[in-house]
Amino acid sequence: MMPQPYPVAPICGACDGFAVAHITTGQTTPTGQRHTLPAVCPACHGTGTTTRTAPAPVTAGR
Repeated sequence: MMPQPYPVAPICGACDGFAVAHITTGQTTPTGQRHTLPAVCPACHGTGTTTRTAPAPVTAGR
């Protein structure tokens, strides 16, 4: 197995990587195809991945 040249981007926790879903409107075109509307994940904006963030600093004590 060859090493990966780039680290894998983390999968979006809101959509689990399925960033866009097409919802049918119930209508058809003159050619018989269904009209659909895309629903994009608001957390990742349709990419299916999230950016890595640095952990927040933790202060101990008072």
